[in-house]
Order: sequence, then structure tokens, then C-alpha cells
Amino acid sequence: MMNIKQIAMRLTVAGAVLGLSACANMSAQDRNTAIGAGVGAVAGSALSGGSALGTVGGAAVGGVIGNQVSKPTR
Repeated sequence: MMNIKQIAMRLTVAGAVLGLSACANMSAQDRNTAIGAGVGAVAGSALSGGSALGTVGGAAVGGVIGNQVSKPTR
């Protein structure tokens, strides 16, 4: 019988696969925004000791940076 950790791991992997499959038709700017938000969330969580505010703040800052890095030239 599976325990809670195994069930959580399988759900996490399934969510990641479904989430990544949704990125197939994204533009480069959209993809970099999503990557920046993910990296920012991890960094914010690590720097704030796992606080929710640090994670959300890091995701917001990372998303903005990722969006601006690949901004098309005009």
C-alpha cells in the first residue's frame, strides 16, 4: 500500500508533466517569464527561510525580470 509521501510524489510529478505540456506554444517572452517566476519563487523561499511572502515576492520579481530580459526590440 502506498503511503502519503508516495502519493504526494506521484501527484507532484503528474502536475509537473501537465504543467510543462502547457508550455508548448508559448512565445520566448512568455517562457522566460514563467522560468523567471519559478526561479524567483525558489530563491525567495530559500532566502526567507520558507515564508510564503518571500516565495510570492520572489516569484513576482523573477517573473518581471524574465519578462523584461526577452522583451522584443522596437
